[in-house]
Amino acid sequence: MFTRISSIAALALAVSACGGAPEKAAEDGAKGTKLQLDDPLVKAEAQAEKMRAAADETRLACAVSGATEFARVCDLERSETAKGLLLTVRHPDGGFRRLLVVQDGRGVVAADGSEKAVVTPIGPREIEVALAGNRYRIPATVKGQQPPKG
Repeated sequence: MFTRISSIAALALAVSACGGAPEKAAEDGAKGTKLQLDDPLVKAEAQAEKMRAAADETRLACAVSGATEFARVCDLERSETAKGLLLTVRHPDGGFRRLLVVQDGRGVVAADGSEKAVVTPIGPREIEVALAGNRYRIPATVKGQQPPKG
């Protein structure tokens, strides 16, 4: 013969089976959280988050491989060369373009010189570079434009 237990009684049984009142569980959980901060897995996740944030700083908006909309999917690498600052823009598909920063007012030019880079200022701190059917939005100081106030 079976006895029906009301849902309130079943809930009371479940709480008591878990070790008591919810306040006790929350208190134990808080202690566990403090202990977890020294956990190597938590430290590794924090380090990974820092690396992701650093990677986001090198990401730039681009429209490559026939894309019509800009997306923050290209990586920007900077390196000093005998000719000056070299920017390498890496596409998500593995392709890349190299741009040389020039001081003659043009901003950047194609580093390999095979195709012309068309540079358009789009704000006081950003230029758009069109090269070989791809477009990149690159941080830059545009002379003659004032940064927005506020």
